[in-house]
Amino acid sequence: MEKLNITNGGRCHNQLWFTVLVSFVFCFALLCLDYSVLHKNGVSFLIPRNFSDSGKTQKANQLAPAIDEPPDSQNFPFPENNVTLAVVNVTDPCSGKYIYVHRLPRRFNVDVLGDCRNLVKWFDMCPSLMNSGFGRKVEKPRGVLSGKNWFETNQFTLELIFHQRIKHYKCLTNDSSMASAVYIPFYAGLDLGRYLWGYNVSVRDASADGIVDWLRKQGEWNRMFGRDHFFVAGRIAWDFRRRSEDEFGWGSKIMTLPEFMNITMLSIESSSWSNEFAVPYPTYFHPSSDIDVIRWQKRIRARKRRYLFCFAGAPRPAMNESIRGKLIAQCLSARNGTCMFLDCKAEGNKCDSPVEVIKVFRDCKFCLQPPGDSYTRRSTFDSIISGCIPVFFHPYSAYAQYIWYFPKNYTKYSVYIPEDNIKTGNMSIGLALSRYSEHRIKAMRKEVVELIPKVIYANPKSRFERFEDAFDIAVNRVLERVNKVREITSVDFAVGNQWKLKLSGIVGDQPLETFS
Repeated sequence: MEKLNITNGGRCHNQLWFTVLVSFVFCFALLCLDYSVLHKNGVSFLIPRNFSDSGKTQKANQLAPAIDEPPDSQNFPFPENNVTLAVVNVTDPCSGKYIYVHRLPRRFNVDVLGDCRNLVKWFDMCPSLMNSGFGRKVEKPRGVLSGKNWFETNQFTLELIFHQRIKHYKCLTNDSSMASAVYIPFYAGLDLGRYLWGYNVSVRDASADGIVDWLRKQGEWNRMFGRDHFFVAGRIAWDFRRRSEDEFGWGSKIMTLPEFMNITMLSIESSSWSNEFAVPYPTYFHPSSDIDVIRWQKRIRARKRRYLFCFAGAPRPAMNESIRGKLIAQCLSARNGTCMFLDCKAEGNKCDSPVEVIKVFRDCKFCLQPPGDSYTRRSTFDSIISGCIPVFFHPYSAYAQYIWYFPKNYTKYSVYIPEDNIKTGNMSIGLALSRYSEHRIKAMRKEVVELIPKVIYANPKSRFERFEDAFDIAVNRVLERVNKVREITSVDFAVGNQWKLKLSGIVGDQPLETFS
């Protein structure tokens, strides 16, 4: 019995020593690891780590100097026993994405908004400037719209919407030397809208001359003479390219000025010049999160559609080349009620109501999008957020315009019917669209629904994680363009008559020759 106790005591003694040894090795390993340097891509920081005082550690972390490699003991005092050194590497997520915003005199933006009653001759724009340019909230969605993300947005408020969004851009910098691009928050379209009717060219060009004079005096201008600058215009590009000096000629001359030939313009409709890029018209839908978008996509994808096609608009009797009158006639005479017409000239214009527009488009498989006063229409984007397949009659209505947003293969998401086929009366739209199988329509609608995040302008305070909206895409493409210009200094920045080039990426069932 005594022998057994001695044996057991020896075993316990050995286990105790083994435990001490393992603990010693473990602590030594931790000590070595604490002094190790972890290398990753990014910038290295020397950080004193004081385990006895976490508050001091946090302060030391904030003041840690950036270095390329660990310092030697001669240049940096070795830490005390209770302080260790670690090198933390941080990647700058804004590298190559920094944007500097010019601080313009108030007369080029803020004061323009102060004259809101006169921004457009035909109606009061003051309510449209509410909610960061989104306009009034839709208070009675009537089961048509979802949530609180819908507004009575005017198509001419893009400049204000974009400016408010860029104020929340994650890579802004006050140091222009760090910037990859420079944004000019000039409300060119809103300013011009005040003087399009009843004013001579000197009045309409006053702001253009003023902004150019101001820009030339800024240090940021001399780096690339404006080729890293961009601005947003909430009107079509041709409004800024007056071709004559006739006293009452249409529009402004700003895009013909030598300085603005070096600047990138983003507008709701571009012209054939290579320094102009079209971005989507503002729609009524301004979600605050990814889930808002996903829920709307799911809802609109599952919608059963009663009509084969529809048209929301008004005729253009004064425009001899317009096909709108013929489209309306075909819609009204469509057999078996297969077409829905929303008359935008009727009393109490329903086309200004988000609920009325979306209610029509959500019930149609195809939405007709002919040119109006210009090639493009806001209605194109209203139809897309409704899951309605757009039907175009001119290549400049979409295919040569929104090249950053729409698939190159236009047959995936739209239908193209040359307008000459409508003018001659040789084509029935109803018959042409009825030839699309349900399988093909379903596939096209899927593409349209997937476009929704790309053509909307999200709430300024939102931060999408899954999607890029129209603003995100525009900023990223501008940055890519400026970086390319930096690499190729001899590139022609602004070249006219580039419609063919803008269409060169289009592929599909329709040959490029039909777009001539």
